[in-house]
Amino acid sequence: MAEGKFNIAVLIDGDNAQPKLLKEIIEEVSKYGKATIRRIYGDWTSQYMNGWKNLLNQHSFNPIQKFSYTSGKNSTDGSLIIDAMDILHDGNVQGFCIVSSDSDYTGLAKRIREEGLFVMGIGEKKTPEAFVKSCETFTYTENISEPEPISKSKNSSKSESKQKSNKKTIQLSKEDADTIHKAYMISLNDNDEEFAYIAQLGKNIKKIDPSFDPRTYKINTLKKLFEGLDNYEVISNIVNGLDYPFIKMRE
Repeated sequence: MAEGKFNIAVLIDGDNAQPKLLKEIIEEVSKYGKATIRRIYGDWTSQYMNGWKNLLNQHSFNPIQKFSYTSGKNSTDGSLIIDAMDILHDGNVQGFCIVSSDSDYTGLAKRIREEGLFVMGIGEKKTPEAFVKSCETFTYTENISEPEPISKSKNSSKSESKQKSNKKTIQLSKEDADTIHKAYMISLNDNDEEFAYIAQLGKNIKKIDPSFDPRTYKINTLKKLFEGLDNYEVISNIVNGLDYPFIKMRE
């Protein structure tokens, strides 16, 4: 479902997200659809929310006020969940993006998926697995943060050319390696061939692990990730001028 462009409600837990990444959050959502509903929840009377205030108009977000009536208790979660259910029943969006690292939204994500709608999450790597797995796709904020600028030295041009000539092999974590292998085998069965189209492989990877992201390894695309793996081969497949690459496991 994530292939088409559709309307998405972006609901941000302002108590549990980073204001500095608001631009990157919108860019991430735009890969899947249009962020037609944009809301940030929190107690806007507290100093903690000051970081969001200058960004509201810049990115067309609506602030939703929730007072903290009890010390140590956060009412933002309940308000966001109630609004999400109202939006769900209105039927004006086909997807949701929940921005938080809080496990309290696990049930909401499951409920949205039960209705057949697309649901994505954005949060830190500390996000509980239950919430991550409840989403169709989950993006860690560490993967969309802007990298720190690298200062160039006199030998930078030499080191850059050396890196290009000596292609670095990517070392996957055991969990990611297992995920890729499982998705590869599923994709073979889908195609009934001895190879897997990378587009189909990417879909099956997300089905197994919604949080899988090549950017974890400082790589932007799945194709480039496979090009850096020793046990897989990327084969170009040009059709009508377009490349539909497929993957084969090396003998």
